[in-house]
This record gives sequence, C-alpha cells and structure tokens, in this order.
Amino acid sequence: MTSPANPAAGPAGTVTAAVTGSTGAVAASSVPSVPLTPIFVRLKLSLLRNGLKGSSKRKAAYFSTLALALVVGFFVTLGLALLHGNAHAGTVVVMLAAVLALGWTFMPLFFPTGDETLDPSRLVMLPLRPRPLVQALLASSLIGIGPLFTLCLAVGSVLAVARGAAGAVAAVVAAPLLVLGCVTLARAMATANVRLLSSRKGRDLAVLSGLLIAVGGQLTNFASQSLFQAGGLASLEPVEAVLRWVPPVTAVGMVDSASEGAYGAAAAQLALTLAAVAGLLWFWERSLTKLMVTPDGSTIAAAKPMKDRGAGGVWSLLPAGRTGAAMQRTLRYAVRDPKTKAGWVTALAIGLIVPVFNALQGAGSVYLGCFGAGMLGMQMYNQFGQDTSAFWMVAQTISSTRDAYVELRARAAALALVTVPYTVLVTAITAAIIGDWSALPAATGLALGLLGSMLCTGALASARFPYSIPSDGAFKNVAPGQGGLAWAGIFGGLLVSAVISAPVIALTIWLKVGGHQDLSWIVLPLGVVWGVLASWAGLRLAAPKVARQLPEILWAVSKG
Repeated sequence: MTSPANPAAGPAGTVTAAVTGSTGAVAASSVPSVPLTPIFVRLKLSLLRNGLKGSSKRKAAYFSTLALALVVGFFVTLGLALLHGNAHAGTVVVMLAAVLALGWTFMPLFFPTGDETLDPSRLVMLPLRPRPLVQALLASSLIGIGPLFTLCLAVGSVLAVARGAAGAVAAVVAAPLLVLGCVTLARAMATANVRLLSSRKGRDLAVLSGLLIAVGGQLTNFASQSLFQAGGLASLEPVEAVLRWVPPVTAVGMVDSASEGAYGAAAAQLALTLAAVAGLLWFWERSLTKLMVTPDGSTIAAAKPMKDRGAGGVWSLLPAGRTGAAMQRTLRYAVRDPKTKAGWVTALAIGLIVPVFNALQGAGSVYLGCFGAGMLGMQMYNQFGQDTSAFWMVAQTISSTRDAYVELRARAAALALVTVPYTVLVTAITAAIIGDWSALPAATGLALGLLGSMLCTGALASARFPYSIPSDGAFKNVAPGQGGLAWAGIFGGLLVSAVISAPVIALTIWLKVGGHQDLSWIVLPLGVVWGVLASWAGLRLAAPKVARQLPEILWAVSKG
C-alpha cells in the first residue's frame, strides 16, 4: 500500500496492481474480474492509518475529533432517546433528519475533508467500470467520523419515535437507510461537481457559496426564533408534515408512521426512501461515467487581449515605493485570488449580518460592531501563507529587519484601508437600527482598538506560525500536517488580542456600569490611539523574527 505522501498515486497504484497485475501490460478487455470493494475499504483504512504516522499533531487532531464526535454523538443519542413518548418527538427527529440530509448535501462541496484518494477524477485512467466503482466508493465513504456521527444521530432519532413491534422493525431498517441516503447524496453531488470545484471558476463560485451559507444561516436563525416565539415546536408541525415525505427524511418518518399504526403510509415512505437511494446511485453512476469519458475543459478559456491598465487610477493614491506596491499586491489578491477573495467576502458578509440581524430581532447591541472588526482582523493572520508559492519572489526583496517591517506595515495598512471604514459603517448601521446613538462613539472606539490588537497579533502569528494554503479545494485552507500551526496562530492570536484590548474593554465597561455614559466618547480617541500603538508594536516585534527566519517561513508556506 502506498504512502499518502502522494495521494494521487494511492488508489491508482493499488487498483492498477490489483486489476492489471505486476506487468501492467494486460489490455482492458482482458482484465480479470477483481472485487473492488474490499480493495477500496482496505485502501481507506490503510490511508487513515498511514496518515497518522510520524505526526503527533495529526494524531492529536484526529483522535480528539473522534473523541469529541463520540461524546457529542452519545449525549445527543441519549437526549433523543429520552424524548421517547413525547408528543413532539416526531417533529424533532424529522427536522433533525432534514438538517442532516441538507448538511451532507452541501457541506462536502464547500468544506471538503477526508481522503483525497477517493476523488473519482484521479481514477479516470484506470480500466474500471462505473458500477463496481460506485459500490467500492460507497463502501469506502461509510468509513469515517462523519458517517459514525450520523449513525449515532440516526439511532437516537429512531429510538425517539419507535413504539411497538412494527416500530422496532421499521427502526432497524430506517437507521442504516438514513445513513446510506445521506452518504450517497453527498457522493453523488460531489461527483457531479468535482470538475467545477477543482477549476478556477469553481473556486470563484465558492465565494458566492460562502456568502449564501452565511446569509442562509442567519435567515434560518431568524426564522427559527420567530417560529418558536410564535408557538414553540407545535408551530413546526406543518413543516414537519411535508418534510417527512422528502427522502431520505422518509426513513425516520416511516418509523413514526409504523409506530402509530399507519402501515400504508410507512410502506409508502419506505418505498420513497428506497427509490431515492436507487435514483441517487443511478445519478452517481451516470455522473461518474461522464467524468471518466469526458475531457476536462472547465479551465480552458478563449484567449483575450489584455488591457494595459498601468498603475494609474485609484492605485495612484497609494504611497510610493515599496509600501504602495505591497499594498496594491495585497488588495489585488483580495480581488483576484479565489481563496483570498472567499475569505474577504465571507468576513465582510458575516461581519455585517450578525450585528444587523441581531439588531433586527431586538436582541442586538451597538457593541456587536466589534464582530465585524474581528472577522476582518483575522485576515491579517498567515499573511505570508496567503501568497502561496509566489512568496519566494517577495522573500527575495527582504534582506533586513527594515525590509520586513515595511512589508508587514504595508500589508496591515492595506487591511486597515478597508476594515476601518467598514467597521465605522457597520457600527453606525447597528446603532441606527437599535436607536442607541449615544453608544456609537464607545462602540466604534472599542472596535478600532480590537482591530489594532488583531493587526498586532496577526503580524506576530504570521511570523511565528506560518503555514501553507493548498491551491486545490475551494475551502481547503491548511496543508496536511499543519493544522496545529493554524489553530495555534488563530486561537492564540485571538486570546492575546483580547488581553491587549483589555484596558479599552475595562474602561468601556466601567463607564457603562458606573453611570458615566456622558463620558463614553473618551473611548473613541483612546481606542484609535490604542489600536495604532498596538499594531505598531506588533509590527516592530514581528519584523526581526521575519528577517531572521525567512528561510524557515519560506519552507513552511511552500510545504503544500
């Protein structure tokens, strides 16, 4: 079995050796019939085992995630089982199954994790038929933390509504059917979109996808709060009555119907579930066939003459020299690079949505404007990793602490050029919706102080915890084996930012609690000065580190 160091060669080498023999000279028409499912299952298990070798960080991350999934799955299953006999148990489990199915449908597209060797586009050159390949990929996909957690929720759901012998029999069938339907739905959608997601257009589309997820999540939160305020779980019964007939949610609906003695409805829901799984398998097979016989032209575009934009226009307003060039580079990345653009657009959207939607629900605060500053401040982290393989060109221009300082200062200035007016605007919009204009100066000063602290810690984290961002995968932002560096830089930086901002936070709380709100305007100039000083100190401390360890940083960001 091959090492996962070359994921593209993993399934290819294994399956080719198993199918064509050691010489590799057997024609496709004379290939012996070899069961693919055991091969792919052993391959998946071997890749999981080999992927944990030689990396204590990867082992810790994997086993902690597994432990967390098991603990959460156990308590959720126990909580669902305790709903047995409750009048609203059917509504809860049907809605939960719908959320599971929705998550399995879209989350793998936007946050692809797991084993890259199961990407069917890597198997197109092998003499494999689509139907056995579908079976093998499906069996391999059932191995992992996600399917295990889904199985826990499925078991808890059927335990909540199963009553009597008929309900017990239906529950035994429904739990694996729900898991099978969710996994099949995810793989069919991923196969149908694998070319799009791996292309430049797909990475650009991920920006819109992230925005839709952010807006959709807040809309769902807003709608759910409105529903529960209107009448609790009883208000969801009309929605549940429709969802229980939508596969694969019909698997859970079948158990509820059988428990209530509605055997005709249970039989119809079972038939719908089986038909949906069969239809998804058929669609998956057709998509796989098309993928394996159609050339990839998704990234081919007609050559167009390039316009000579020059350096005029708005770019002429930037400072001259290295500072202006580095600022322009940073801002162009935010507009042109798909992953950088995705991070910026998502931060801008969520930073506005959270305070505004909370204000519209009557539960907001002007101080939630700090959320937007925090979201954009996180863009300062891993500055050199954002350059990907192009960072070596920047590294050639850094020969002293002064060069490193100017480079970091320009990147922070480019970020502040967008973040400062954005923070002021979001805070003002929130204050207008709530009608609390008196808190606007303090909230703005606090947000700007937090932003300066995050620019400080972002520069330090970029110097001390750089990591590589892979070029493939729309939302794959950390190279394998460097997850610990990413978590250490981001969460450590957030914690230190809170400590650095503590004086401004303490002053704001004291003025509000102590009844000195007429003096709250003091927080605005203090927050601005504090943020500028914090960011300046962070840049000064990070610059020598960058200059001294430039080769190590270059190696770290080029590792992916």
